[in-house]
Amino acid sequence: MAPTSSDGTERTPTEQAPSEHATTGRTTSERASGGVQSVERAFQLLEALADAGGVATLSELSTSSGLPMPTIHRLVRTLVQQGYVRQDATRRYTLGPRLIRLGETAGRLLGSWARPYLAELMEATGETANLAVLEGGEVVYVGQVQSRRSMRMFTEVGRRVQPHCTGVGKALLAQLPVEEARAVLGPGPLPALTPYTVTEPEELMHRLAGAREHGYVVDDQEQEIGVRCIALAVPGSPTPAALSVSGPEARIRALEERAGAESLVPVMQEIAARLGQVLAP
Repeated sequence: MAPTSSDGTERTPTEQAPSEHATTGRTTSERASGGVQSVERAFQLLEALADAGGVATLSELSTSSGLPMPTIHRLVRTLVQQGYVRQDATRRYTLGPRLIRLGETAGRLLGSWARPYLAELMEATGETANLAVLEGGEVVYVGQVQSRRSMRMFTEVGRRVQPHCTGVGKALLAQLPVEEARAVLGPGPLPALTPYTVTEPEELMHRLAGAREHGYVVDDQEQEIGVRCIALAVPGSPTPAALSVSGPEARIRALEERAGAESLVPVMQEIAARLGQVLAP
């Protein structure tokens, strides 16, 4: 078993402080690339942890990141000290609690960055425009611009809903690998909010396949009677995100039936593509 330091992180006998020559070499590399290599690698490890579901061993991090073990030891020790990574009782490493505040703040800013595009979508359709992300198996609304019409749909920013009965939720699930989407849904049956809610996971998976093929998904009164929603993915977003328009069923159907350049889905796809370019890292 590898020795541990006072903070509980694993150490390796081969880990040594970098020599002056090695430090100079990294500085030259950093100047050439325009970035700080240690910072890049620290974020690389955090993303590898996230991709692993938030939990991984050092050897798994080495395999997924491609970084040498001594480098991982140094970076993980620093991340543990700062609270961005934790070591559990089984000696695996998990994402730490200090990331929560960063994520919540970034989520709020995501809605701010998206607002001009949501406003453009609302003006183009006359209906409420929404932006949502998937967090902990739930849909979180992070942005909205409401319709100016007296009869309109309203969902407060920050609200959490289940993904199986919402347009944005299904658009988010459709972006995930099939097995990951199944895990989010669970074995079922899923709760029915209206008589139109799909409650069987396999039926919903079939519909998600259609959403991937057609590029958009519909919520036809599945969350609320009389409400229809059209949603699609935001391409290029660093985290799965979905854009939607929602409103009274008859008005949304009328939008869908428009022909040519004024049809709803192409307008949404064009706006989502531009939003994705802004959000892309």
